[in-house]
Amino acid sequence: MSALPSTDISVIPEPARAEIHARLRTAESEHRVRVLLAVESGSRAWGFASPDSDFDARFIYANRTEWYLSIGLEEQRDVIEYPIVDDMDINGWDLRKALRLFRSSNPGFVEWIQSPIVYESSTSFHARARELLPVVYSIVRGIHHYRSMAKTTFRSHLQADEVKLKKYFYVLRPLLAVRWLERERQPAPIEFHRLLQTIDDAPEVLAAIHDLVELKRNTPEFGLSAQVVPIQRFIERELDRIEALELPINDRPEVEPLLSELFRDVLRECWEKA
Repeated sequence: MSALPSTDISVIPEPARAEIHARLRTAESEHRVRVLLAVESGSRAWGFASPDSDFDARFIYANRTEWYLSIGLEEQRDVIEYPIVDDMDINGWDLRKALRLFRSSNPGFVEWIQSPIVYESSTSFHARARELLPVVYSIVRGIHHYRSMAKTTFRSHLQADEVKLKKYFYVLRPLLAVRWLERERQPAPIEFHRLLQTIDDAPEVLAAIHDLVELKRNTPEFGLSAQVVPIQRFIERELDRIEALELPINDRPEVEPLLSELFRDVLRECWEKA
């Protein structure tokens, strides 16, 4: 069984942790569900949060068994969402929805189960999902996703003479994730500092990125600035390179039986003694 991520929960202030736990209990009570996994997503998990960044808590939950045994299953709501209050952005996915997204290598799900900041974990769900990750995840789909994300953000936000510096991160993360996928042939980690290991051929670019990370960590919000030339040129080169990649149509075996087994096992763990 693959190791769980190190839980660097200390980076989250105790009052924020207590509030997130309280809101998860409210979600369980209001919706008659059980939280299986709750993690931090976004910039705090990536490792370059600003002092005023929101808390992006994401969770996966299980409904009671009878909820899934309904002729109206497809019409039932399979997400729990709350408005952002006091910098708390908290929402979750039903277990079946989450595993269906896992089957398609959904990047959100993949990042959640790899987050280094874990608020809660119950049942065997988290460990078993991570164990299945190398089998279920499609490198090809991952590259397609990250390539599209980087290209779209670059064209939308980094073409002017003056740009929002924080947008560089939303292009660099997917580009470095592609590099990771190519080299390691396994899902890219969520932590930005680990992705930086893939830039071993461009010291000038790496130095510029480190400067940008420090600026973001210590500045409430970036404004407009002139383009960062080494980073800009690196992005342009990488976009051209990955656009020319020739990828196979499929690189993964049938995984639905494995995910269905996990689904049934977790439901039993949740509710057999309830």
